[in-house]
Amino acid sequence: MPSGLGILLILGIGVTAGLRTMTAPAVVAWAAHLGWVNLSGSPLAFMGSVWAVALFTLGALTEYVVDQLPSTPARTTAGPLTARIVMGLLTGACLGAGEGASLWAGALIGVVGAMAGAFGGYQARVRLVRGLHVPDIAVAIPENLVALGLGLLCCFEVLKFRIAIASALALIVSGGPS
Repeated sequence: MPSGLGILLILGIGVTAGLRTMTAPAVVAWAAHLGWVNLSGSPLAFMGSVWAVALFTLGALTEYVVDQLPSTPARTTAGPLTARIVMGLLTGACLGAGEGASLWAGALIGVVGAMAGAFGGYQARVRLVRGLHVPDIAVAIPENLVALGLGLLCCFEVLKFRIAIASALALIVSGGPS
């Protein structure tokens, strides 16, 4: 099972998937490619490939445009919600694996975060647009930035967490500070 901080980071990447389906895997793919999240030796190692980075980045950029079209269904309808759940599962499993935890524990936590992000993000966006009397794009663009920032924070914190754990273990093994 992941640590307390690890659970929050995995939940956060799930929320990112709930807000923007393709932003979460794009950020995780970049993080794996840059070595922020270590997926080597796991079944998810493909996420660090150039192909995954390119595919998910293109998907995220496309989603930012498609999100503005009037024909785009609400994120809480069956199709978009399923995609968010799948991406929460994938990205949660990646961060779980990056922390050395069970893929399934990470996947489950990621799904919970994706559902919270989808429903919470939908309610927040609708209420902000109505309450502020602004066009949808005035809330959608900041929402894109929040999703991207949260995803980057979660992935970068996994790297910092791994470094801190490695440092603590090295200190313990060496017998304490010199």
